[in-house]
Amino acid sequence: MCAIALELQRRGHIVILFGVPDALDKVSSLNIATQEIGTSDYPKGSVDSAYRTLGKLTGKAGLQFSIDFFKRETQMFFRETPQAIRQADIDVLVIDQISSSMATVADYLGLPFITVCNAMLINREPAVPPYSTHWAYSTTPWARVRNRLGNALVDYLTRDLWQVTVEQRREWNLPPYQKRGDAYSPLAQVCQLPEAFDFPREHLPDHFHYIGRFQDPSGTEPISFDNTDFPFERLNGKPLIYASLGTLQNQRPEIFECIAKSCLPLDVQLVISLGNPKAPIIELPGNPIIVPFAPHQKLIERSKVVVTHAGMNTVLTALGCGVPLVAIPITNEQPGIASRLARTKAGKMLKLSQLSEMSLRTAITEVLSESSYRNNAKKMQRIIQELGGVDRVADIIEKAAQTRQPVTGQSGS
Repeated sequence: MCAIALELQRRGHIVILFGVPDALDKVSSLNIATQEIGTSDYPKGSVDSAYRTLGKLTGKAGLQFSIDFFKRETQMFFRETPQAIRQADIDVLVIDQISSSMATVADYLGLPFITVCNAMLINREPAVPPYSTHWAYSTTPWARVRNRLGNALVDYLTRDLWQVTVEQRREWNLPPYQKRGDAYSPLAQVCQLPEAFDFPREHLPDHFHYIGRFQDPSGTEPISFDNTDFPFERLNGKPLIYASLGTLQNQRPEIFECIAKSCLPLDVQLVISLGNPKAPIIELPGNPIIVPFAPHQKLIERSKVVVTHAGMNTVLTALGCGVPLVAIPITNEQPGIASRLARTKAGKMLKLSQLSEMSLRTAITEVLSESSYRNNAKKMQRIIQELGGVDRVADIIEKAAQTRQPVTGQSGS
């Protein structure tokens, strides 16, 4: 979202990022106006604490924790954002798809809004598995039944969260939603996945746009911390394996240990980012370079293979650099991202239940030695480069704001 904000600002628009204190701290180095919300509900340090808890969870437990977190966040949005948005004299809202409750705020204020899929798009279709599963794409009748049951389970697990929005729309005398997808923008929906990376789709609206990675043209990494120095002088020229479990699922030392052990017999150099500048350095087998927080882009550009939890930013950064991956999905949308990665053959997926020193070493060796993985990653790199990125997102937002009509057109390839 920050890259989009920077592009809009470059075009002369006044941009304000609304967020809780912990979120805004991470973008404090960017020259963008911010507005704190949720200060009493989410005082400084509380979101980071929640992330540390989430980082220890997997599967359904991690999903349920996220649902509970988003429920509290939704309640806060409804209480605080209408007044904050009015005071800031906002004309257009750009809303993360995961924060779809803000669509109700937009409707209440009579403002146009654009939906941005920063993470995995969650638009539903019969042949597309639920985003939180590692299920393969299939158009067979049994797969469609499986997907319908999976989505029904997601609806059941998130029923309390959804009910908050249902009740708020009733309180504000807004038309009730007929389905969950009604919370997505009727003007424009933009997604940073390339269409070639997603499962085949048949029912996306004409105003849905596959854009490609939201990267600032300057190469700026929007999430910044004071302590991001990296000892590049220690890189020894051997094939570089970069391992990161992101900024959320980084509380799993046993996974880092497995990664380190799997690389011990290989003639490679391993770099591990712990994903948090405050994380204490841990001791691991071999001699990997371990840092609390790494300059993500610069290390991925130098890597031969990226080992990841299949977070969207890491996967798209690697593919944007033409680097293949080994994905170990942990929770939330990561299994869905990893299954798409496996389908493109730009990397391998290793389920958490399959993870062992031997299985990971085999996967890394295969991706490192078989040129098809790098060739497929390079193919994805070319596709991402051709899609337009944040420049095209800004064009779409400007047109939607000006015309207040659906922005349709070629959605990419």
